Amino acid sequence: MNVAGEIETALREKFAPSHLEVIDESDRHRGHAGWREGGNTHFRIRISSSALDALSRVEQHRAINAVLKPQFDAGLHALAIEVGKT
Repeated sequence: MNVAGEIETALREKFAPSHLEVIDESDRHRGHAGWREGGNTHFRIRISSSALDALSRVEQHRAINAVLKPQFDAGLHALAIEVGKT
C-alpha cells in the first residue's frame, strides 16, 4: 500500500469520517526539507468526522498526528490538516 492509502486507512479506522481527502502535495515541495524523489513526503488531508467535532483545533491536530505516527516514523515529513464540521 502507498503512503496515501496508509493515511486513508488509518484515519478511516480511527475517526470514521463522513468526508476524507488525502492529497499528495510532495511535488509542490521539490527541493525543500524532507522531500524525497518519488514523493510520499508532503500531504494535505481534508476530513470531517463527528469524532473530531468536540475537540479544539489543537486537539484535532494532535489526534490526527498521533494516529499517523507510524507514517511519520517511516518518512512522512509534512501534513496540512483541514478539519470540517459534520
